[in-house]
Amino acid sequence: MPSKRTKALDISQRVKKAVWERDGGRCIVCGHYNAMPNAHYIPRSQGGLGVEQNIVTLCQVCHRDYDQSDQRAALRIWIRLYLQLQYADWDEQALVYKKHETL
Repeated sequence: MPSKRTKALDISQRVKKAVWERDGGRCIVCGHYNAMPNAHYIPRSQGGLGVEQNIVTLCQVCHRDYDQSDQRAALRIWIRLYLQLQYADWDEQALVYKKHETL
């Protein structure tokens, strides 16, 4: 059985559907339609939750660049601004798994 942390970091189908609709079914960086709503703004490795406010739709190229290139810092700023525009109460601190909080 998966741990509470694993469950909290996973992206549910409900969240994927909501993010896909929010993002217009395309990569929020380049606009490509061959994209998936499965990119964590705050990475899973850093406790990034699988919630709408932490997930964006990226194409394979932009997702790779965000995860593994020298463009990460610039893309992080872009994605942060995008999410802030989507949610008036967006709070980066609220997007990280905290062991002693109930979800």
